[in-house]
Amino acid sequence: MEHLTPLATAFLDAEDVDPRASLAIGSMAVFEGPAPSFEEFLAHIAGRLPLIPRYRQKLATVPFDLSAPAWVDDPDFDIRWHVRNTALPAPGGAEEIGRLMSRVMSRRMDRDRPLWEYWFCEGLADGRWGLLSKLHHSVADGVSGTDIYQLVLDPTPTPRPPVPDDWTPEEPPSRAVAAASAAGALATSPVVLARAAVAALADPRRLARTVVETARGLLTMVPALRPVDHTSLTGPLEGSRRYTWTDVSLDDVRVVRKRWGVTVNDVALAAVSGGFRTLLVSRGEEPGAHALRSLVPVSTREPGAESIPDNRVSLMLPYLPVELADPVERLSAVRDRIRDLREGREPEAVGSVTAAAELAPFPPVAWAIRLGLRLPQRHIATVTTNVPGPRTTLYALGREAHALLPYVPIADRVRIGVAIFSYRDTLTFGLTGDYDTAPDLQVLADGIAASLADLVAAASR
Repeated sequence: MEHLTPLATAFLDAEDVDPRASLAIGSMAVFEGPAPSFEEFLAHIAGRLPLIPRYRQKLATVPFDLSAPAWVDDPDFDIRWHVRNTALPAPGGAEEIGRLMSRVMSRRMDRDRPLWEYWFCEGLADGRWGLLSKLHHSVADGVSGTDIYQLVLDPTPTPRPPVPDDWTPEEPPSRAVAAASAAGALATSPVVLARAAVAALADPRRLARTVVETARGLLTMVPALRPVDHTSLTGPLEGSRRYTWTDVSLDDVRVVRKRWGVTVNDVALAAVSGGFRTLLVSRGEEPGAHALRSLVPVSTREPGAESIPDNRVSLMLPYLPVELADPVERLSAVRDRIRDLREGREPEAVGSVTAAAELAPFPPVAWAIRLGLRLPQRHIATVTTNVPGPRTTLYALGREAHALLPYVPIADRVRIGVAIFSYRDTLTFGLTGDYDTAPDLQVLADGIAASLADLVAAASR
């Protein structure tokens, strides 16, 4: 029995606090036609399920929060509950895809069943079809979710044979994966937690070191306690969502990266900053220096641990420079701010706090998380997550995947979220917005594309 970490549990608690929130991550894969039959698709997914044991497990809770929820086998598992079919109305373009993504991803998942859904979607433009993947954030983060995608899909046009239900790996897992799995099991065992607590109390140096590291982490996060300036980007959410996206060329991103010696993530965040500046100006609002602090997840996975379905992330909380009109100045500001946060070890500081939470008794940690989620959140205006995707082409039943469109959930007064995902030679910005307060989400999408185009033009001068 594997227990959830406090971080994974927090995604469940966030839904409990706000019944209008749905904390599921997802994506739409768009494939060339002709579409297979639904029964063919269903058999294909069934043939991959033995590779993903978590897909047959559901949550079991413990009364009075004496321990974290745990993953247990679902004796009533029915694949037809999780694999569903639908079709887009004509013409099956971006608007229709966005409506489907919004409708499916806004609906909360049934916690009495395994927390995943696949939607087989016909009727896309140009004879194409799609796979909408929906996975609760308590199951996986973006990195492990992407790894699951690569188990379901194929690296060549020739489909791999189905995996029998009694399948076991022919080779033992790699040392890194085995170590990470063992560490995850140890960190979530109540018996081991109790022993660790006793050992910590018996070892004053270890106890002092843990207290100091946690205190240092909390002190590092103090600047993030300043509320962001009031704008239309934060406030109560209605419950329904809007979704759109924009694509840019990774070759263009590399041109900018090479010209100014920055990272791909710097370029992406600079483009997002320009897009939000355009959005705020279009709304008649002043894009101030403290208007847009973003939660930027940072993966803490060791190499080889990508296939373990759980959440292994820390975060940074930079202000995105929407106050700067010049695109090159915005890029420079993003680079400097991210560098300063990394040099100040903000991701490690946040990681020390979450690590301490995993070692502490679960009941007080759970109560503290729920209390924190009930307090008004005025410190973060958006979330911007960047997950590297496959550089090579993926296939389903011999059909080529032309695009992978990412989706990030929003909640807790954050009205717009940005998911950045690379696939082959394309960088896609998937935008999730609150239905009532972000009717102009396309303005942000167009602003992101225009901001990158400005950087490419500047790099060519």
